[in-house]
Amino acid sequence: QVQLVESGGGLVQPGGSLRLSCAASRISFSMYVMGWYRQAPGKQRELVAVITSDGMTNYVDSVKGRFTIARDNAKNTVYLQMSSLKPEDTAVYFCNTKWGVNEYWGQGTQVTVSS
Repeated sequence: QVQLVESGGGLVQPGGSLRLSCAASRISFSMYVMGWYRQAPGKQRELVAVITSDGMTNYVDSVKGRFTIARDNAKNTVYLQMSSLKPEDTAVYFCNTKWGVNEYWGQGTQVTVSS
């Protein structure tokens, strides 16, 4: 069973930074597209950033220039570096991957941006 474990969330002031990590196990990590999603209270889950197996990235418009997704295949880990955080970035952040018809999620990590 594929396992994704997120860490790094917390409370940060507006304008601050956080780095989220997602450690994957029981997959050939380097072959997988990895994504970060988020879900704010009362809102639908949205894709924030994605990174392909060869390192190509894409971001939702609202985080472009502020967030960076990266992967370390040697550590089976994907990261989301978040800078210039805004209150509207407050959400539970989830790590995600898919292979064929199978989709896997982590348990989520809370990010709260507040003064």
